[in-house]
Amino acid sequence: MAEDRTIWVLNGPNLNLLGSREPEIYGYDTLDDIAERMNDVAARAHVGLEFRQSNHEGHLIDWLHEAAESGAHAVILNPGGLTHTSVALLDAVRSITVPVIEVHLSNPHAREEFRRKSYVGMGAKGTIAGFGPLSYMLALEAALEL
Repeated sequence: MAEDRTIWVLNGPNLNLLGSREPEIYGYDTLDDIAERMNDVAARAHVGLEFRQSNHEGHLIDWLHEAAESGAHAVILNPGGLTHTSVALLDAVRSITVPVIEVHLSNPHAREEFRRKSYVGMGAKGTIAGFGPLSYMLALEAALEL
């Protein structure tokens, strides 16, 4: 793998609360725990990782644009609750040529009805969901193979 490749990992609303927020759904790992494991894998693969979280939709949109402008290899995006509501985030995903992999800790299809529609997924290269923190690792593996 080329050393100049960077994969961006963008995390949306409330993901800063991982580890304490509804652990029966999202588990006990924090976002920092997940980032640490991903950084280990990325370092072994000689790939850079840009890991960010925001509770604000506009930041995620700006970061998608920034990832594309910086020549990112791929984006792993956990849009949180914006998955089911944000046409603006869908438009941002569709506006860039960088492949976007949607990721979720829980399986939205096994939850409330409103969670079963993903606007982001309509523009993503693929979606990995339902495997807890392993979802991020699987998304990273997919990104490395792109």
